[in-house]
Amino acid sequence: MKFIHTSDWHIGRQLHNQSLLEDQRHVLTQIVELAKSNEVDAVVIAGDIYDRSVPPANAVALLDEVVNQLVNELGIKVIMIAGNHDGHERLGFASRQMQQSGLYIIGPLTSHIEPIVLQGKQGGAAFYPLPYAEPATVRHLYDCAASTHEEAMIALLEAVTAHDSQGLPKVVIGHCFLDGGSESESERPLSIGGADKISPSLFKDFDYTALGHLHGPQYKGQEHTRYSGSILKYSFSEQKQKKSVTLVEFDADNKPQISLLPLTAMRDVRIVDGALDELLAAAENDANRDDYLMVRLSDKHAILDAMGKLRSVYPNVLHLERTGLMASNEQLGIRADHIKKGELEMFADFFSQVSGEPLTQAQQQMMVDTIDALHKSEDNQ
Repeated sequence: MKFIHTSDWHIGRQLHNQSLLEDQRHVLTQIVELAKSNEVDAVVIAGDIYDRSVPPANAVALLDEVVNQLVNELGIKVIMIAGNHDGHERLGFASRQMQQSGLYIIGPLTSHIEPIVLQGKQGGAAFYPLPYAEPATVRHLYDCAASTHEEAMIALLEAVTAHDSQGLPKVVIGHCFLDGGSESESERPLSIGGADKISPSLFKDFDYTALGHLHGPQYKGQEHTRYSGSILKYSFSEQKQKKSVTLVEFDADNKPQISLLPLTAMRDVRIVDGALDELLAAAENDANRDDYLMVRLSDKHAILDAMGKLRSVYPNVLHLERTGLMASNEQLGIRADHIKKGELEMFADFFSQVSGEPLTQAQQQMMVDTIDALHKSEDNQ
């Protein structure tokens, strides 16, 4: 069995109000070609297919185009699960009918985990799709006492462990946050206060775990517990990441042979620093001047229409920072640390400065509930 593991397509996403749909089409075309050239039996997409629960029409059309190429034109099976960005019910519409063609969509979590057993050219595998679900959902469906994401995952994996795969390798597909994973700014928190973290050791007994949510390709605990990473750089914090999909092939002993297949973006996402005159002069010899840029100007004097001047040579400057106008590097460091803080920590700092006392445990829990509710309302917009 040979398959491609990918995730976090986020079709329909914008970067600083710039549509990335054509950039996504460019890289998704590469994934189709990689699936074809490597003669894979399946493509696994581990959540966050879309960027929001109600995707725009052009995002739905692009997904339809890609799935049609894989399933109907190339005869490659596709398994996709819902992530925290996806509208589970919308994504899962008509999924039972689509299975007949080789497209397996797992939207909402159900009370019974049904393995997807696929036979490839050189053997088969049993895939266990676990779409993203809040602990409260797992608690209701599985009649358990799960209050954290780890406790919820333990309950779900009990059914996977108990299932007899008839000697076939077991592949878990999930969308979660493993403890110790490397984050970036473009990932939406699953919960506040650390209750979303899951120990990588939960997956050690499975033959491969295909994960989504974290945007940098990485593995945790053991090499076969992996994030494929997102298909594009969705924030400037990802500028140094190398995007790829993961090719997995099981040998006769059910051991996965793993390799990364690089993806090439139509435009890179990068940060450039320097004085305005230096950057304008450098643009003449910059073959990648169409990249999406964050510019940090070191000039310490006022500049009239700095963004206009930059965009005359770098048309896709998306964000401008006047770091040279900062009073000192110390102030810049304070501002950067402030930006990195989560909402809860920022409010806790504010509260202690105003009241002179730290948040009580009850007050902190109230803020956690409020922030979680605000994130969920944003997901449904």
